Amino acid sequence: MARVLVVEDDQFVRSALIRQLTDAAHTVRSVGTALEALREVAQFPFDVVVLDLGLPDLDGSEALKMLRGITDVPVIIATARDDEAEIVRLLNAGADDYLVKPFSVEHLSARMAAVLRRARAAGPGPEPSRVLRVGGLTVDPLRRQAELDGVRLDLTRREFDLLAFLAGRPGVVVSRRDLLCEVWQQSYGDDQTIDVHLSWLRRKLGETAARPRYLHTLRGVGVKLEPPADGQAPR
Repeated sequence: MARVLVVEDDQFVRSALIRQLTDAAHTVRSVGTALEALREVAQFPFDVVVLDLGLPDLDGSEALKMLRGITDVPVIIATARDDEAEIVRLLNAGADDYLVKPFSVEHLSARMAAVLRRARAAGPGPEPSRVLRVGGLTVDPLRRQAELDGVRLDLTRREFDLLAFLAGRPGVVVSRRDLLCEVWQQSYGDDQTIDVHLSWLRRKLGETAARPRYLHTLRGVGVKLEPPADGQAPR
């Protein structure tokens, strides 16, 4: 079972989540503000954070950015906002999943289980002891570190998994379905999740979809990673 941090300012919702998650054999701690959440994450190891957006001290999206600055723990957003642009923004900011209120604890538990399976799965890619090199990009699956032209890349867990999987297959076009299965450990899902993480990864590689260097998208086919034509990446 999981160690869960519930970040929710509504006492009624918070109490219900604590009771139901505890009944499901999870270990639960809870707070009602973003700053308290940051202190909890800094002091205690959690397997997953359930983060409400409507917090009294900081908007949850700002809290998410701050959490991502100190931890890579999976974060499930709990929100009443069902706007597609908002959901994309949250995924882009580092959320692993989201639930639109109201939701049942069974639904939350299922999402938690999926997130935890992905988080605990072995890193994707070929033999983990082999350091992968594509142009100026170096990926070490065993140490879970990546460098571009000798500069360490600050990647989230999912960004690293995505990069390692593609780097292990340089020049090979990988379908979105294969990415969902191998990187996200899902048999189906929203392509938008892949697009968001590719966009975030491109930014850290110093490129854009309009001006790709390493990551190339073939519309309707998939994605491939290959060295730049000039053998160098822009810094």
